[in-house]
Amino acid sequence: MDFTSLAREFVTLFVVIDPVGTIPVFLYAAARAPRALHRRIALRATIIAGLVLLAFLVGGQFLLEGLGLRFGSFQIAGGIVLFLFALSMIFGDSKSDNEISAAGRDPMAGAVFPLAMPSIASPGAMLAIVVLTDNHSQTVAEQVITAGILVLVLAITLALLLAATVIHKLIGNTGASVISRVMGIILATIAVDSIMGGLDALGVLSLEPPEAISAPLE
Repeated sequence: MDFTSLAREFVTLFVVIDPVGTIPVFLYAAARAPRALHRRIALRATIIAGLVLLAFLVGGQFLLEGLGLRFGSFQIAGGIVLFLFALSMIFGDSKSDNEISAAGRDPMAGAVFPLAMPSIASPGAMLAIVVLTDNHSQTVAEQVITAGILVLVLAITLALLLAATVIHKLIGNTGASVISRVMGIILATIAVDSIMGGLDALGVLSLEPPEAISAPLE
C-alpha cells in the first residue's frame, strides 16, 4: 500500500466520520449533562463508535452478504435515522429539562445516541469501512493498516470533542443552540443525500445529470 492509497483512505474516513461536524452533535448530546461528565461522554462515544466500526471492518461484509442486504437499503435506513435526529436538533426536544430529569434520564445516554451512533459511526462510515476492507481485494495486512487509519481518525475526533468544552465556554448556551440548529439543517441535508444515494444504488432513482441520460435528438 503506497502513500497515495494511505492518504486516500485517511481522507475518505475523515470525511465520512466528519470529526468537525461531530462537535455540534456533542454539544447537543451533552447539553443536559454536568460539565464534569463531558470528557467521559466524549471518551465513551468515541470508544463505542470505534468498536462498532471495527466490528464492521471485521464482519460487516459477511453480515450484509450473508443476509442478502444491499448497500443501498442500508444507506436509506441510515439516512432516515439521521434525518429524524436532525429534526430533533432543529426543533429541540418536546419535553423540558425538568421533565426529562424527573423521568430519570441518564446524563451519559447521549454518548450512545446520537453521538456514537449515528454521528461518529454513521451509516456512511460503516459502508466506507466495509468497502475499504473488501475481503475479495484486500489482504489481511492491508485491512490492519486501514484499521490503524481508522483509529487515527477516531483519535482526532476525540481530541476535537474534548476541545468542544472550551468552545462551549466561549460561545455560551445561546451560541451552542444556534450552531446546533444550523448544523441540524446541514445534517438533514446530508441525510436526504444519503437516502437519494441509496435510491440511486438500488436503481430506483438516477442521479446522473439530464444531459448524460437524455437521448440525442435526431
